[in-house]
Amino acid sequence: MRNTWIAYLILPALTLPAAAAPETFDFKDPKNGNKIEFKLDAPMEKIAGTANAISGTVTFDPHDPGATRGKIVVATVSLTVPNGQQTSVMRSHQWLDAAQFPEITFEAKDLKNVKTEGDKTTADVTGTFTLHGVSKEVTFPVEMKYLKDKLGEHLGGDQKGDMLVITSTNFAIKRADYNIMPGKNLSKVADTINLTLGVAGASPK
Repeated sequence: MRNTWIAYLILPALTLPAAAAPETFDFKDPKNGNKIEFKLDAPMEKIAGTANAISGTVTFDPHDPGATRGKIVVATVSLTVPNGQQTSVMRSHQWLDAAQFPEITFEAKDLKNVKTEGDKTTADVTGTFTLHGVSKEVTFPVEMKYLKDKLGEHLGGDQKGDMLVITSTNFAIKRADYNIMPGKNLSKVADTINLTLGVAGASPK
């Protein structure tokens, strides 16, 4: 009888499904589709450009999206505007100084107001944003889409795996906060930089 009760206690634990483990997603897209857009709206001039040399990893658990952590890295030299001369000046030592500060990074450390519906999670993410050698804590809204078994469809092959798409359309910083020519040329180069993020990470299986 005693052995029978032990079996009743043990068997349910053995038959429970294993909890899904967090997945690590690589954001270096082989299709080069990841990008960040930036816009500056000064009184005399509007500047709009992109950056697409993006890498980094994010750990995401579809059963606990609030525990998401990771780091996105952008190569400073990949920031580009339509005017080639403006691009060279932007990357120069006077402005972003891509040679001395080759990376722009954001490291996620905390998520609040997490809401999940289906494969979509929205949240306010807080972390450390580093630009031009200056690090600041920032908070901005993000949307994360967990796309199970969609990696092969994205790559156009038989690769198995999942995808995580992260977007944000409401992220603004001040260049003065990052010591980028503070107070200079404000009529042509706005102090506020509006950023839009759209990146997809892969978790191969």
